[in-house]
Amino acid sequence: MNIKRQKIIRLTLTYLVVLVMFVIILYPLAWIIGSSFNPGQSLSGSSIIPKNATLDHYKELFNMEKSNYVYWYINSLKVSILTMVFTVILVSLTAYSFSRYRFVGRKNGLVTFLILQMIPNFAALIAIYILATLTKLIDSHLGLILVYVGGQIPMNTWLMKGYLDTIPKELDESAKIDGAGHLRIFFQIVMPLATPIIAVVALFAFIAPFADFIIASILLRTEKNYTLAVGLYDLVAKQFGAEFTTFAAGAVLIAVPIAILFLSFQRFFVSGLTAGGTKG
Repeated sequence: MNIKRQKIIRLTLTYLVVLVMFVIILYPLAWIIGSSFNPGQSLSGSSIIPKNATLDHYKELFNMEKSNYVYWYINSLKVSILTMVFTVILVSLTAYSFSRYRFVGRKNGLVTFLILQMIPNFAALIAIYILATLTKLIDSHLGLILVYVGGQIPMNTWLMKGYLDTIPKELDESAKIDGAGHLRIFFQIVMPLATPIIAVVALFAFIAPFADFIIASILLRTEKNYTLAVGLYDLVAKQFGAEFTTFAAGAVLIAVPIAILFLSFQRFFVSGLTAGGTKG
């Protein structure tokens, strides 16, 4: 009887913890979504369930005569997609090299990557700004993409290397016996087996530009070149006439491409993250 009671108590506590976490996560999201449908621009009269719901804020965002939101959205998608593509390519090659080959400086390189991933990009803002100025990449999406890709390499290399270490090297040796070269082994044997971790790296690389504000605000100058984070901040940073509810509507739409990508890759995430953390 005591054992049964203990199980019930544990189960009840588990559900309570899950419920509390669920409320903590969903409450701010509910406020953002509710505010986006509230009339007016002030948050003082907003509510989670608006009495007079309106789509005016969403219409305003896509009115290109009044707002540059469409440009910001396209810019963010361009920067995020290119960052994701270049990150996956470079990280795959780097992680494969560290996982499969033994060369001078290999251990020091891995330690350097480990140290670099502890330092956030914004800690090097002055260096990034000076480098972008010298290379004439200020107010350029190319400069932003290069910074994002460089920042993604250390952490994701360690993550992918841990996964590649779990793929038996006997497969490589068998392919070599059959006459396969290094590139063929990489593309036709290792990479298809590494699909879960590639999906994880791709998602991380896609989300980072969407979430970043600091680096984008330092490098971008023209309003039409802004990414979503910088553009939306501009809506609420005005001294007079801050557009809080329009900001909320823009913030809701940010989640659409991330959610689509997440749902598309979801089946790969558990195996990719767990296997990637088993070996170093």
